[in-house]
Amino acid sequence: MAGDSRVLMDHNMEIGVTPAQVKKLPKHLREPQISTERTHLISEPVKKPRQRYVQKDGKCNVHHGNVQETYRYLSDLFTTLVDLRWRFSLLIFTLVYVVNWLFFGFLWWLIALVRGDLVHGDEEGWTPCVENLNSFVSAFLFSIETETTIGYGYRVITERCPEGIVLLLVQAILGSIVNAIMVGCMFVKISQPKNRAETLMFSTNAVISVRDNKMCLMFRVGDLRNSHIVEASIRAKLIRSQQTKEGEFIPLNQTDINIGFDTGDDRLFLVSPLIISHEINEKSPFWEMSMAQMEKEEFEIVVILEGMVEATGMTCQARSSYLDTEVLWGYRFTPVLSLEKGFYEVDYNNFHDVYETNTPTCSAKELATKLRDEPLLPQLPLLSPEPKTQTFDPLDCLSELNPLSQDEKMEERDSSDRGENNGLTAALEEPPITD
Repeated sequence: MAGDSRVLMDHNMEIGVTPAQVKKLPKHLREPQISTERTHLISEPVKKPRQRYVQKDGKCNVHHGNVQETYRYLSDLFTTLVDLRWRFSLLIFTLVYVVNWLFFGFLWWLIALVRGDLVHGDEEGWTPCVENLNSFVSAFLFSIETETTIGYGYRVITERCPEGIVLLLVQAILGSIVNAIMVGCMFVKISQPKNRAETLMFSTNAVISVRDNKMCLMFRVGDLRNSHIVEASIRAKLIRSQQTKEGEFIPLNQTDINIGFDTGDDRLFLVSPLIISHEINEKSPFWEMSMAQMEKEEFEIVVILEGMVEATGMTCQARSSYLDTEVLWGYRFTPVLSLEKGFYEVDYNNFHDVYETNTPTCSAKELATKLRDEPLLPQLPLLSPEPKTQTFDPLDCLSELNPLSQDEKMEERDSSDRGENNGLTAALEEPPITD
């Protein structure tokens, strides 16, 4: 009996559940201890804070350095101008117009200087190229009035100046091109759907728990606006370092995490907050990863939500990420949807809240093997409000969570025994058959 108890205890330690209530250690025990001359205190190794690949707000923490072929940015000048920061965009917007007006103002002043309008402009009988243009300042003002089509009527070009007519045509055409480019850049920059993605929320943590006898990795998404995201779709990537069998080291290897691509569950109707679930099966990168192994792993899960803005029809993208320390094992999300009079209400105060649930600490592969070897699949119980002192054993769970309860089993056994006894009694009381 002692040997069986020891084996059962080892089995329970190997495959168990997270405790119902984790006691919080005092602050002096949670902080890393400092060794002194008299004592040498040993503390558990603490994970160093790692650099994120994608920030919580969706910004990619990657900087491109030592780019030699910078001319490639000029080949797509429009996109380059749109991608600039607002302060640089406004500076370039102002400089382009001012330089353009100064350039054509200089040409108008040069024509007046060559023709002698600056000297003989006030003489009677002299027909200048541009009336009332007698200095560079007046030429600059005439350039602004021409390109912006203000038309004050004080400075006017005359018909006896063919070079001025040609310059007027060139300035009108180039001015229209400059207006189209700069106004187009500002319009696209203002109407970019990046701000729309600010109202798309992701839960602070991801959780791992059991759903329908299967380990699942889950996180929650929500939309704060009443206008919906049309054709919303979601996908996830696992970012972690990997070393191939040939010895090649890949620092930021990307692996797809299936969150319903084959079943269509990745297409979202994002009216209320949804819990996105990834089933940890044979194709999952977490298939052979237990709770203890996950605590030692270093990875990052990048989540990407895409869709079209209903008001403008433009595509927007919202991103977030979860580090290995932000994946909670043995938790579920608190419900946020409630039924009111005539409508459903979403309480965003509980959007990030989770609660602890009864979850095996073994890997999904080990759990599937244990459940497959048994004749009946159990339903794992939820965590009771009171902490449990005994550990979780799938073998015991299979027997305890059989669809037939213990009382029903006893009744069935008694009925079968009564049936056998009645049959035996009937056989003894049956009169013998005589010829």
